[in-house]
Amino acid sequence: MDPAVLREDMVDGLESPAKDVLQNEAVAVAMRDVPRHEFVDDDRTAYADREHEVLGTRVLAPSTVARLFDALAPTANDSVLVIGAGVGYTAALAAELVGETNVHAVDIARPLVIEARRNLADAGYDGVLVDCRNGADGLPEYAPFDRILLEAAVVSPPRAVVEQLAADGRLVVPQGTQQQRLVAVSADGSRSERGPVSFDPLLVDGEQLGAIERNRTAREDREHARRRAESRRGWEQDWIEWDRAVDH
Repeated sequence: MDPAVLREDMVDGLESPAKDVLQNEAVAVAMRDVPRHEFVDDDRTAYADREHEVLGTRVLAPSTVARLFDALAPTANDSVLVIGAGVGYTAALAAELVGETNVHAVDIARPLVIEARRNLADAGYDGVLVDCRNGADGLPEYAPFDRILLEAAVVSPPRAVVEQLAADGRLVVPQGTQQQRLVAVSADGSRSERGPVSFDPLLVDGEQLGAIERNRTAREDREHARRRAESRRGWEQDWIEWDRAVDH
C-alpha cells in the first residue's frame, strides 16, 4: 500500500476517540508528512502503533511520539534539542515543525548517531545536526533552546539541560523510575504532568546499550559530588578571609 495512505490512516487512528492522543494540528500534519518507513525497516509495520527494536534501542510507537510533541508544542523557527536521537524519527518530526536547520539531536551511542544521520538524509532532513554526546550535558554550543525533548527517563531533569533552556523555553521529560510521568518543565520552574509513560533510563558516559544494569543515578551522584566540592572550597575561602581579617 502507498506509504502516504498508511500515514493518513496512522494519524486518523491517533486522532480518533478510541486513542485521542493527538490534539495538536501542526503535529498531525507533520506526522502525515514524515516518511516513517525510512526510519523503520519493516515497511509492513512501520505505520502500526507499536514499538520497534533497532540497534538495541526502542523506536517509540506513534502514539507515544504524538504525546511527546503535544506536550512539547514547538512552533515555527523554534530551536529544538532532541536528547536521545535514536533512529532519527522524532528529530524529523521536529524538522517538519520548526525547520531542519533549527533541530539538533544527540545520542550517547555512536551506532545510533550514524543510523540517525543516514535515515534523516534518506528522508530528506539532512540539515538536522546529530552528534554523539552524553545527553545529560545537553549541547551547550548551540544553547539556548526554545524546546528540549528528552527521550529517556530521569529521576530529575539534568541541571545542565535545564540551564540550556531559553527564557520562555520548555523541556519535556519522562520523570521517575518504577512509575514514570511525562512532565513539561518551563525555564521558570513551573511544571505540568502529562500522564504515565514508560521509557528506558538515560544512559551516561561509560554505560552501554544492552547492559544488564544501568546506573540511573550517575548524573545525580556527579552533581552532588560537584556541589560538595564547591561547598568545601567555599568554607576554605571563608577561613582564609577570616585569617586575613585577624592579621589586619
